[in-house]
Amino acid sequence: MKVLLVKLSSLGDVVHALPVVQDILAARPGAQIDWVVETSFAPVLAPLLGSGLRSVISCELRRWRKSPLSPTTRTAWRAFMRELQSQHYDAVIDLQGLTKSALVAWLARLAPGGKRYAMANQTEGSGYEAPTRWVADVAVTMEPHSHAVQRGRALCARALGYTPAALPDYGLNRAPALAGKAPAAPENIAFVHGSSRADKLWPLENWLALGRQLMAQGYHIALPHGSDAELAMSQAIAAGLNGEEGDARATVWPRLPLDALTRQLAQCAGVIGVDSGLSHIAAALDLPHVQIYNFDTAWRTGPLPAAPDASVARQLSVFAQPTPTVQDVAQAWQCCSSVLSDKAT
Repeated sequence: MKVLLVKLSSLGDVVHALPVVQDILAARPGAQIDWVVETSFAPVLAPLLGSGLRSVISCELRRWRKSPLSPTTRTAWRAFMRELQSQHYDAVIDLQGLTKSALVAWLARLAPGGKRYAMANQTEGSGYEAPTRWVADVAVTMEPHSHAVQRGRALCARALGYTPAALPDYGLNRAPALAGKAPAAPENIAFVHGSSRADKLWPLENWLALGRQLMAQGYHIALPHGSDAELAMSQAIAAGLNGEEGDARATVWPRLPLDALTRQLAQCAGVIGVDSGLSHIAAALDLPHVQIYNFDTAWRTGPLPAAPDASVARQLSVFAQPTPTVQDVAQAWQCCSSVLSDKAT
């Protein structure tokens, strides 16, 4: 069975869709799965090549639509079309529900008897555009109040006729590049302070206060960044924590591509971060993780509830307005980090 998944962007949305790969393979062993994604987010799928995905088909619709008639765009578009239409698929599943993803699904070729699947309706808090159901051969009605991870899993399960496992498997921890890795830096906690939205950020003074508490417990602080503004924030946090005495337990990481950054995060003791794609990668890696929310949207995008038989929550979201306090986040981390204490004993 050949399946094409269409989930183009953004980083968090792509990460939330990762479990559908393992769901499909569990239900349809031997399935060949391809995924269409924006080039900038393709590295997060790279670890699954050879351990879930047959191929990743990259496109740059965001850039191409800015200059659709330029020679560069036309050449890139033709190359994309050749790759997209090189296979005939038994199922094309639009996991995004937007006009751009509907276009890609429509352009893909079907095998005899193959079908296109998409969501029939919008779910709370998500984007949705009508062409996705116009293009679909089968439009699947979705529960209106759905977590982003469960929405994609439910769509694929109903499209292909199987019942998914209770808990999602993102596949990253079994990928060859990450499988079996114990934390190489077990004292490191990564602070994911950056987001594409300023209203999701946590104040500098909060990061400093939390960092001092964690450093007093023996942790080191790792500071990733993906833009010049985030680099400046990482440097400010490091300077505030390391102080004038030259303590170097807060380290600014170099800017890394997503696949390398995923490997670095996998080697940390845990992650504390705002609602961002990088925080969602931490959740997908099953790291001890606290996710900070200034809006009551964690039910839709935050860490999923722990398994009923779990003695402690490995991952938690913390919500308050205007923003959670340092004490709120520190207490949540104490709960999540007890997983580390249990392993140590």
